[in-house]
Amino acid sequence: MGLLADAFGKGSILIKESVANRSAAIELAGELLVESGRVKKAYITSMLEAVEEYGPYIVIAPGIALAHGKPTEDVIETGMSLLKVARPIEFQHSQNDPVQLVFGLAASNHDSHIALMAELAQFLSSQANVNALLTCSDSAQIRAILG
Repeated sequence: MGLLADAFGKGSILIKESVANRSAAIELAGELLVESGRVKKAYITSMLEAVEEYGPYIVIAPGIALAHGKPTEDVIETGMSLLKVARPIEFQHSQNDPVQLVFGLAASNHDSHIALMAELAQFLSSQANVNALLTCSDSAQIRAILG
């Protein structure tokens, strides 16, 4: 398995019909990181604070957000989560809204995630990969695509 596939621990992928708003989506992506054992619950606050402070910069491509906080002692291990929502969410990004794929990222330090982000960027640069994620109906299918 590659870095990308290994980054998603057990319980780190969820498909939902809808969530209330961007904060709820970020919180849920954080909960998936907690569920997978990558972070402590307090890390979710850091994820939410980043968007409140800096705005929707986490919307990295059309329909895709990468929610994250600062590397702190609340990060147990570098890892990722993915929330896929059927009903797109407005993140107030001027070009890339609405969002259906919300990746959560936890980095144990400032360098631990660089190779992982490179692999994610390469994966997401393929519209076929993005479309495949959007058409999945369960987390096992998503895992297979990421792996």
